[in-house]
Amino acid sequence: MTPRQLAHTLLLKAEKAGQYSNIALDHALEASEMSPADKRLASILFYGVTERKLTLDHRIASLSARPLSELDASVLCALRLGIYQLSYLDRIPAHAAINETVSLCTKKTAGFVNAILRAHTRTPVNEPERDDIAYYLSIKYSVCRELAEKLLDSYGGDTTERILEGFNRTPDTTLRTNTLRISREELAKNIEGATYSESSPAGLHVKGSVRELYGYGDGLFFVQDEASQICVEALDAREGDTLIDVCSCPGSKSFGSAIKMNNKGRILAFDLHENKLSLIKSGAERLGIDIIETRAADGRIEIPELIGSADRVLCDVPCSGFGVISKKPELRYKNPKESERLPEIQSAILDNACKYVKRGGLLVYSTCTLLPEENELRVLDFLSRHPEFELVPFTVGKVEAKDGYITLYPHIHKTDGFFISKLIRK
Repeated sequence: MTPRQLAHTLLLKAEKAGQYSNIALDHALEASEMSPADKRLASILFYGVTERKLTLDHRIASLSARPLSELDASVLCALRLGIYQLSYLDRIPAHAAINETVSLCTKKTAGFVNAILRAHTRTPVNEPERDDIAYYLSIKYSVCRELAEKLLDSYGGDTTERILEGFNRTPDTTLRTNTLRISREELAKNIEGATYSESSPAGLHVKGSVRELYGYGDGLFFVQDEASQICVEALDAREGDTLIDVCSCPGSKSFGSAIKMNNKGRILAFDLHENKLSLIKSGAERLGIDIIETRAADGRIEIPELIGSADRVLCDVPCSGFGVISKKPELRYKNPKESERLPEIQSAILDNACKYVKRGGLLVYSTCTLLPEENELRVLDFLSRHPEFELVPFTVGKVEAKDGYITLYPHIHKTDGFFISKLIRK
């Protein structure tokens, strides 16, 4: 199977199922006998078409006399693949992109697909008019109209466009060095092209497949976005501390904290779903961490024996995820209304988890979204009901949170969209 055939098959499955699945891609690549280069191309095509779907459909609609709703799903996926290659992949010659895409089609549909792709190469691209700004942003940056409207309500036109531009950039992969086993400097020497994070003292930016990098099998690092590493630095767990990570899976913040603690102390890692806890157990074993205890627990329900027991409590709560769109392209098409109940859940988790913090202990509340009602508004609401807590300013590298909380933006901080707040129990 060729990279285009694999991408087309998976895109068609996603289209018919009405959902995107990176798991399906991972399984298909693992089962494939393609070369590493072909696997990379298949991934680029699959993710690229998924990310740009609304933009591609707008272009197809402008070239086709037939409405998109009348096109067979297989034809539509082939057209998206072809126009994506012609528009965004400079290294693929136009004739190769067209011919390879047409070869995916039946004899009955090949002529139509060929004509549309060739028309694309001859016809200038017209962007949608800006008079309807939500529609313009939706089409240009391939996000659902409802999400564009939500961001516009929160940030206005200019900032929303910069945020969406940031999400359309391919993010670096960021590693967190396992300093229990190696220094960041030594690890960087052994990974070609690795560069230092400016905000995390243990972070490295890298290219390529993580599993093929030096030190993966020996647990010398794990993947953790720079924003998540900044959150761990703000939490600032110390050797000998007791830390409760209330919503811990898949575990990167627990791992980072354990490493900061020199694997000395106690970390209680909770998650609502017991089947996810195996990710923490296997990750900790690979990294040589043995101070993490896992437990299935609902963050909203009090565990009496833990009241007043923790030096640090981390509430990295369930959220809408509208800060990690560059890594999870399916979120581009998620209606924010699906997340309307989350602030209530987030407040319930905060109200419960704060009970575990000792006097003088620290509470960090974080999300991977950019919506204020899940971020600073949750913290301010919490403080109105809990005067025993107050915000604590913090600085991590070049990131300075003078008010005790900060939103990280992809277009400014070059990280995931992320919110971090730090509070102390008086």
